[in-house]
Amino acid sequence: MARLFGTDGVRGLANGEILTASLALDLAVSAAQVLGDAGAFEGHRPTAVVGRDPRVSGQFLEAAVVAGLASAGVDVLTLGVIPTPGVAHMTAALGADLGVVISASHNPMPDNGIKFLARGGVKLDDALEDRIEARLGQPWQHPTGAAVGRIEAREDAWAEYADHLARTVTTPLDGLTVVVDAAHGAAYRSGPAALRQAGATVIELHVSPDGLNINDNAGSTHPEALQRAVVEHGADAGFAYDGDADRCLAIDADGVLVDGDQLIAILALGLADQGKLVGDTVVATVMSNLGFVRAMTEAGLTVRHAAVGDRYVLEEMRAGGFALGGEQSGHIIMADLATTGDGTLTSLHVLERMARTGRPLAELAGVMTRLPQVLLNVKGVDRTRCDDLELLAAVAAEESELGDAGRVLLRPSGTEPVVRVMVEAETHERAQAVAERLAGVVRERLAL
Repeated sequence: MARLFGTDGVRGLANGEILTASLALDLAVSAAQVLGDAGAFEGHRPTAVVGRDPRVSGQFLEAAVVAGLASAGVDVLTLGVIPTPGVAHMTAALGADLGVVISASHNPMPDNGIKFLARGGVKLDDALEDRIEARLGQPWQHPTGAAVGRIEAREDAWAEYADHLARTVTTPLDGLTVVVDAAHGAAYRSGPAALRQAGATVIELHVSPDGLNINDNAGSTHPEALQRAVVEHGADAGFAYDGDADRCLAIDADGVLVDGDQLIAILALGLADQGKLVGDTVVATVMSNLGFVRAMTEAGLTVRHAAVGDRYVLEEMRAGGFALGGEQSGHIIMADLATTGDGTLTSLHVLERMARTGRPLAELAGVMTRLPQVLLNVKGVDRTRCDDLELLAAVAAEESELGDAGRVLLRPSGTEPVVRVMVEAETHERAQAVAERLAGVVRERLAL
C-alpha cells in the first residue's frame, strides 16, 4: 500500500475514497496519541490550533479533526480561514503542541488536505508521520469526564497574523501601489491587511471566496488577470498567492511575470547587503534556473541545492543554519521570520527592497537572466530505472555538448510512472531539441 502522507501531508479528493471525515477524525486521534507517546504533552494539558482555507469541504474536515483531537483529550483553538503560514505562526505564538492545516494549497477546489505541525510551527518529520499512519485504527484509551478536550474559536487569528507580518518590515512602504491576487483563498483578508499596515496602497483582486472558487482562474497558477490589473492600475507591482498563501509570484509594472527564482535572488541580495545572509548562502532546488545560480555566483554568494519540495529545502536550511531558501514556484522560506514558506511575507520584503533601493521591481529582478527551460513529462515508463547505463550515457553526451551554456536534469516522479526531463540552454529551440532527444531515449530504454 502506498504511503498515506505525501511531501505535504495527506491530500486528495475531499470525501472521495481516501480523504473522508472518518479518516480526518482518525488522523487527529492518531496524531494526538503519537505525540503524547513521544512526550510532547508531558507535564501539561495538550493544546492544538486548527486552521483551514475557504474550500467548502474544509468545514466538515475541520469538524472531524477538531472532534478527533478533543476526544483524545486535546484542547483545540479553531482559527477559521487563515493561511498555512498563519497556522504555523499561531502554533508558535500560542505555545501550542500541535498545529493542523486543512488545505490543498494550489490544487483545484474538489481536493483538500490535512497536514500537521509540531510545537514551534514546524512540519512533522517523516518518521512521526509514519508513526501516525501506523497508529490508525489501533485501540486506544478514551478520556472521559474532565479529561476530554475543550474547543474554543479564535476568530481574530487572521488579524493577529497580519499584524505580525506587518511588523517584520522596518522600512515603510509608503508610495508603493500593489495589486494583490489572493486566489479567493486563505489570504483574502490577511494579505491585503498586512500590506496596508506596512504602508502600501493595495488594490484587491480575487478576494471573495465562496467555498467553490478557490484557485479558479486566479492566483499564482493563473496570473493573467493580475498581469492585466497591474498595468491597468499603473501599479508598482502585483503579487499572486496560491490557495493557502504559502507561496507567491510577482508581476512587475509592465505586467511581466517575476518567478520564485527571481524573488529569491532579490531577497538574497537584500539580506547580503544587510549582513543577514548566513554564510552568504541561499538554498534552492535542483530545478532552479541556471540563470539564478549564475547570478548568485557573480554576486559572491553560494547556492546549495536540495531535492524538489519545500520540506527538503527547509531540511537543507536547518542543517546549515541558513536564512533563505525556496523554489521556482514561489515557495520561499525566510527562516529568521517564519518556519514555512509565506507568500505575504515574501511580498512584503520584496516591496521593502524596492522601497529601500528606490529601484523598480523589473530592475531588481534583472539581476538574473532566466535561461530558456523545457520540461517534458515522459509517461508510462519505469521511473525506478533511471540509472540505465545507456540512458546515463545519452545524458552525459548532451551535457558535454551543452557545456557551461546549459544543463540536463532527469527526475523520476515520486508518485506515478513518469520521468521528468528538464533541459536548459541559451535558446529555447536548443533546449527543446535536447529534451525531445532525451525523452525518446527514456521511452526506449524505460518502457514498461
